[in-house]
Amino acid sequence: MQAAETARSANRPTNDLTAYDLYLRAYATVWSSARQIPEALHLMEQAITRDPRYGPALAWSAFCCFRLVADGRSKDPEGDRLKGVDFARRALEVAGHDPDILVNAAHALAYFGEDIGAMMALVDRGLALNPNFARGWHVSGNLRLWAGRPDVAIEHSETARRLSPRARVGLSVMTIGAAHLFARRFDKAVPPLLFAIQDYPSHPQSYRFLAACYGQMGRLDEARETLRRLHAITPVVLPSIIPYRNPEHRELYLSGLRLAAGEET
Repeated sequence: MQAAETARSANRPTNDLTAYDLYLRAYATVWSSARQIPEALHLMEQAITRDPRYGPALAWSAFCCFRLVADGRSKDPEGDRLKGVDFARRALEVAGHDPDILVNAAHALAYFGEDIGAMMALVDRGLALNPNFARGWHVSGNLRLWAGRPDVAIEHSETARRLSPRARVGLSVMTIGAAHLFARRFDKAVPPLLFAIQDYPSHPQSYRFLAACYGQMGRLDEARETLRRLHAITPVVLPSIIPYRNPEHRELYLSGLRLAAGEET
């Protein structure tokens, strides 16, 4: 482990050791809990202040901004959207052949409304550089879901799980559940969404998909209970940005949530 860390340190894309230390602390914080993302962003921004061309910190800052808005935890969604887009574009300027930077920047930009085809191409470029990049396959699955291709989203998410079976799997499993929802395979959507919540209980989006699925199935008591659990995490039932480009998928999702909330469709 010491040898691996020494090699990693030698290859760090910054000469500022303090910036590197801030980045490592932020990276660990990102994955500790969805509630810790504001702290992770704060640390990443400190690293960027010390080294404005620190590609990984820029890309992960863009990711943090995306998650704040998507999770409904942003105090200023439009401000965080603008920050996220700026961080992502600056990251791409220095990305070179780093698949992690390419994938994280594309993920944020796709969420914030950039052309989904162009962003999928960026992720594909990252995967061409490293075909065994599990997170790249996860993001590719997410972008295919947003683009309206649920079966491809499932395929790419399963690839991510196969490449990294010990990693936290909740987010990839959530994508699989959401893809089944959009394909109207409601019975198949429920088990992975329940698993995603169990694996990553602080992540709000799994609750939203599950409530929408229960709503579409007419299981309204379970839908309302899922929304109650969502409210314990965030007061925001729907974030300010909905990234699903397929109008039918958007309406299926929104109408399911309206049914869960007891509203008329």
